[in-house]
Amino acid sequence: KKVYNGQPPVTAVNAISFQLNQGAILGLLGPNGSGKTTTIQMLLGTLDKTSGTITYFGKDFSTHRSEVLQNVSFASTYTSLPWILTVAENLEVFGHLYGFSKKMSYQAFEPLLERFGIKDKKHSRVSSLSAGQVTRLMLVKAFFIDPKIVLLDEPTASLDPDIANDICTFLLEQRDKRGVSILFTSHKMAEVMQICDRTIFLKEGEIIAD
Repeated sequence: KKVYNGQPPVTAVNAISFQLNQGAILGLLGPNGSGKTTTIQMLLGTLDKTSGTITYFGKDFSTHRSEVLQNVSFASTYTSLPWILTVAENLEVFGHLYGFSKKMSYQAFEPLLERFGIKDKKHSRVSSLSAGQVTRLMLVKAFFIDPKIVLLDEPTASLDPDIANDICTFLLEQRDKRGVSILFTSHKMAEVMQICDRTIFLKEGEIIAD
């Protein structure tokens, strides 16, 4: 549960409960303001919950945060990476946070850059990339560290249909080949129907269907 103090207080997420199974893609579907991003932020620990418990791998997130986050990654259309650094420099830094050497990082992220058609941008600054290229870079960042769980906050929002479709194909590949568990937020019904094994519908911070 997440409540923002105010007069009156605003409940952004109201005591929702769900489970993400191994190797599954779980959709959080709802309009803007339904609580999708707030839920993702609480699951990442970037926003404190008001009440309730978050558990990963059978461990309480509040007491095992660093350990849990070694196996969890995140991507969103609404975030980016330091623009002054190159694509490779950004990924090197991120890999280091997960204990990857420079060589290990390159071996892991270069095939994904090629998969998304941006390998030729490896030594370009992020500031020179298009919006679609930045989104694909964020997905490379999320997946090259071999996570067990990936949290995706509207990763295809505002993208051309062909790019969005390619991203959905990639997510299915990662689930099927690597058994990654994915939480996927969106407001696009057709997209959620295409890739999600199960869908939770949010409205005004509450689950109205599962």
